[in-house]
Amino acid sequence: ERFRILIIGRANAGKTTILQRVCKTRENPEIYNSAGKKVQSPQRGMHDIENEMVFRNNPGFVFHDSRGFEAGGQFEFDKAKAFIASRSKERSLSDRIHVIWYCIPMDEDSRSFTEAEVKFFSQCDTGSIPVIVLFTKFDALYDDEFAELISKGVSRKDAEALAPQHAKEAFANGPQLKLLYNHKGNQRPPKCHICLPDMDKDGADCGPLIERTAEILNDDTLKQLFVSTQRTTLELCMRYAVER
Repeated sequence: ERFRILIIGRANAGKTTILQRVCKTRENPEIYNSAGKKVQSPQRGMHDIENEMVFRNNPGFVFHDSRGFEAGGQFEFDKAKAFIASRSKERSLSDRIHVIWYCIPMDEDSRSFTEAEVKFFSQCDTGSIPVIVLFTKFDALYDDEFAELISKGVSRKDAEALAPQHAKEAFANGPQLKLLYNHKGNQRPPKCHICLPDMDKDGADCGPLIERTAEILNDDTLKQLFVSTQRTTLELCMRYAVER
């Protein structure tokens, strides 16, 4: 059995970096078409959602990458929607999509949701597949908080130490989360979200993503499959082994 994840997001959202961190590798994935034949890596942003991405370092994970429909393209949205619908109803557990990671980068000037993201959370029925929103490149928000602290007379050393926590607090009360969990606008909000800073740096910690993913899986078989497949945190394996 393999654990299957659909990762969605704009181009340059840091998707590949996150998958490399999860699989503890710096290599690019090998890509296979629906017939199981190995194919060449596509051009940036031109992924076929049906293709399987597998890292040799951890073949227990199978990833599907939806080409970022950031422009609001109806064709790409419809294709992702149909893929999710079909994969949520597969008879074989191993062929289903088990979780969706939706990446939204925080390093762009507007930091607001695109038309495609609003459309996904208001119109895309993911059925029983849980969705987690990954706010990637979250460290980009630290600069704003650092500048604000400096303007208030805080020393550079203290501002650097305080900026991450200030960014988290400001984000928790900001417009992105209000929009994301607004049931009037978004009829299909995610199960949860997670903020991921510094994923491009050595020693990046994706442990919180692994733990949140395990937490939202309601099916015990799937939960155990995910926990045993991930190699990020041994503590998680031990904890769920004890609970069983």
